[in-house]
Amino acid sequence: MYSLAGKVAVVTASTRGIGRACAEMLAENGATVFVAARNEESGNAVAASMSERGWKARFVRFDAEKPEDCARIMESVAEREGRLDILVNNYGSTDVARDKDLVGGDSEAFFRIVRSNIQSVYLTCKHAVPHMIPTGGSIINISSIGSVVPDLSRLAYGVSKSAVNWLTKNIALQYARHNIRCNAVLPGLIATDAAMRNMSDEFRELFLRHVPLGRVGRPEDVAAAVLYYASDASSYVTGMIHEVAGGYALGTPQYADFAGMAEQSR
Repeated sequence: MYSLAGKVAVVTASTRGIGRACAEMLAENGATVFVAARNEESGNAVAASMSERGWKARFVRFDAEKPEDCARIMESVAEREGRLDILVNNYGSTDVARDKDLVGGDSEAFFRIVRSNIQSVYLTCKHAVPHMIPTGGSIINISSIGSVVPDLSRLAYGVSKSAVNWLTKNIALQYARHNIRCNAVLPGLIATDAAMRNMSDEFRELFLRHVPLGRVGRPEDVAAAVLYYASDASSYVTGMIHEVAGGYALGTPQYADFAGMAEQSR
């Protein structure tokens, strides 16, 4: 699809779901991909699986809760490969049981989630950019449709991802002169194993009434957008907040009701 031959990429939290799909798609298209994750066994297994398919992949240990790891992995990758071209910030944390509305949510959990989700993007970008300045590069931050659509719960998650969007735009502006691009991809409802396990059929059907494309997204849908921003196909695109959500929240709030009425009138 797009050639990333000769490019070096780091993808955080990439042993499953969206992160793994991104790592695999970048590697499939020629990049040398570093699978950055906390679990060494899973990370090595994913890298080995990719290598068995003839792709270039290696594991690098990364704990997003440790600020020193954000610097260490960028230094080690750049030193080993002599360059760093692509950073995909996929890590993100939440706590459904404690991250609720303003009054009902847990304050300690709120600040922990906000700090974790912003820190994991801010620090990795901070330490990646100096290594990208000599040759240019592309940073893709995985945000969420929840960053632009208010919700009845998950306040901390939404606030943190909104901050990621704003951070994305600022990085794009500040380092464009060095040919470093920074864009954000905002997944909607994606059929990761974790999401499917925690979602009832009833909830999924209700949610899909508000998705004009009428289906749950696949991790590969997000990975395809990441590939575009990682490649030279988007060489004149930066600072974008790109929704991959099937059109969720695109229309009038009454969309689901009107769409149902239209179906009944056929």
